[in-house]
Amino acid sequence: MAKRSQEPLRLSYEPSVAYFSMEIAVADNIPTYCGGLGVLAGDHLRAAADAELPLIGVTLLYRSGYFHQIFDENARQIESPVEWSPEHLLELLAGHVMLELSGRQVKVVAWRHWIVGYTGFRVPVLFLDTAVEDNDERDRAITDRLYGGDQVYRLLQEAVLGMGGTAMLANLGVSDIPTFHMNEGHSSLLTVSLLMRLASRPGAPTKKEMSAVRERCVFTTHTPVPEGHDRFDADLVNEVLGSDLVHTLSAMGGLRGGELNMTVLGMSFSRFVNAVSLRHCSVSRRMFPQFAIDCITNGVHAQTWVCPSMARLFDRHLNGWREHNSILRYASDIPVDELKAAHEEAKASLVAMVAARSHVVLDPSRPTLCVARRAAPYKRLDLLLSDPEEIKAISRRHGPLQIVYSGKAHPSDREGKAVITRILHTAEVLGGAATVVYLEDYSLALASILCAGADVWVNTPEKPYEASGTSGMKAALNGVPSLSVLDGWWLEGDIEGVTGWSVGDDRERSDRISDSAALYRKLDTVILPLFYDAPDDFVVVGRSAIAMNGSYFTTERMVHQYASRAYWPGRAPSEDSD
Repeated sequence: MAKRSQEPLRLSYEPSVAYFSMEIAVADNIPTYCGGLGVLAGDHLRAAADAELPLIGVTLLYRSGYFHQIFDENARQIESPVEWSPEHLLELLAGHVMLELSGRQVKVVAWRHWIVGYTGFRVPVLFLDTAVEDNDERDRAITDRLYGGDQVYRLLQEAVLGMGGTAMLANLGVSDIPTFHMNEGHSSLLTVSLLMRLASRPGAPTKKEMSAVRERCVFTTHTPVPEGHDRFDADLVNEVLGSDLVHTLSAMGGLRGGELNMTVLGMSFSRFVNAVSLRHCSVSRRMFPQFAIDCITNGVHAQTWVCPSMARLFDRHLNGWREHNSILRYASDIPVDELKAAHEEAKASLVAMVAARSHVVLDPSRPTLCVARRAAPYKRLDLLLSDPEEIKAISRRHGPLQIVYSGKAHPSDREGKAVITRILHTAEVLGGAATVVYLEDYSLALASILCAGADVWVNTPEKPYEASGTSGMKAALNGVPSLSVLDGWWLEGDIEGVTGWSVGDDRERSDRISDSAALYRKLDTVILPLFYDAPDDFVVVGRSAIAMNGSYFTTERMVHQYASRAYWPGRAPSEDSD
């Protein structure tokens, strides 16, 4: 690590909430995120800064980022490390903490990034880093890769996040934070750390002490997939964390059935637990019936995701929308011709970007569908291309489609990689029926262009595994309607034919064949005829998406709900920020 002068924390307020997340997306040149969890975390903290809420973010610093993605001649995803220098982008804070992991002393330092709200209020994000000269070579690599390595590597990272994060806050003089917010189970070891600081007798916490920890913690779950909840064998936990900490974990009830379940640990020691959509709440209650699980539906940061042409349009017609996103409810008064012109400008940016990155020239007059998500199998990015013959038939009736894809598969996810390969191979057999482009290296900047420039945003996950989803919310802010499976947030946002269109019905489960048929039927009989035969009516659907979805599914609303229900229940957010 390069030598650099160290900075004090320098806060203008006493933090009331410490927000812990395995990934936080603050900027593309700080590649410490891989997908929706990190992007949501970044938007959460941006909204907190706008509302002048006294939060502090805690995450890990990944010197190799997630990965760069390219496709080889056989349409296979190839990964390579991201090269970036935190020394040039972040401020190294004074001091360090020591953790005993795998029987070795591990030194942890913290870097700081400021998230600045529209009033100038600043929320800090701390990036924990073990790549320091004093550490063993094995320990320098702990914070190297996001979601990389084996179970040992993962537990080491989660120990640095949860235990190292609480120790770092104490070292920086902010140990008396009333609320610790765990964004997923990765940081759940912070509960053990808090308890060990309170316990009068090492390894023997009292009910009162455990209750005191529970009163300081809140927990958000994002994962309706059982495999997505981290579990570690008790022997591995003992090897990595040591017998003293395992003894405390056992006394807490954190080791059950010979394993440490990070989600169960975090939920057990939280006064408030929430899922991130109404459907996800129902699924989570069945997965974890022993806990009272509430619901706060996700949102997106409007100021970040509204494209320039739409922002100028909103500035003309919806004064104050940045400060009060609910004003977007009045988007229904925006003239259709102005909205159409703003979208055409956004679509021109998408066409230019696609040409620059892929040398494929899209036709602005043709309907452009975008499918951009993490390429996990359950997200079914390839559902839209599941029947090439049907796509050809639709093309003969209405004209060629244009489909823009983007999204990474985890390096160890062979099924996810196979989805990408199928998409690229199918694109080759479609001929003139559809122009299909798969853009490498999905990012914040790329998402901004796709969400604004698409004509229809397509989302086709397998139900009920979409906890929430936020990409369609970003599209809605820009007047782009969704064509989506009724899962996650879309169950709350879909007003059929008004804000967009559904794929299938609202039953909790469906199959690939029926979903594929429903998707093609809706395109063929509803969406494409509307696009070509009644273009103004098509724009009106996008306008309604802004008014009804864009005005509500925001992190301004979401953070207000966290403030009033989770952080400071019974108190108004304005009181919280004093």
